[in-house]
Amino acid sequence: MTQHITVVFGAEREYETIVSDADAAGLAKDQARAWLSGEFERLECTPSNPMGKILVLDMVLNVAKYGGEDRFKERGDWARQFATATAVALGRPTVRVDVANFVVG
Repeated sequence: MTQHITVVFGAEREYETIVSDADAAGLAKDQARAWLSGEFERLECTPSNPMGKILVLDMVLNVAKYGGEDRFKERGDWARQFATATAVALGRPTVRVDVANFVVG
């Protein structure tokens, strides 16, 4: 299944990555979550939940936000890994990570 991951930082600032089955091959859901969790820690993201529980959607949003728009604009390895981890962790054919409005749809 081909998955489309779009990260949005505002009007006309959208970055789409297509994740193929081959891209996601060998990456288990727990490994994808571990990558997102590792980046969450490495980027020193602030948890959205005051109770400290970090949901996968929080990780996706915060990693995109703290990772910064430039990484997605460059379309380098980090942006591809983010898209692949997000695709595998969420398992949806289309994911829209709206950083500006802090929503995943």
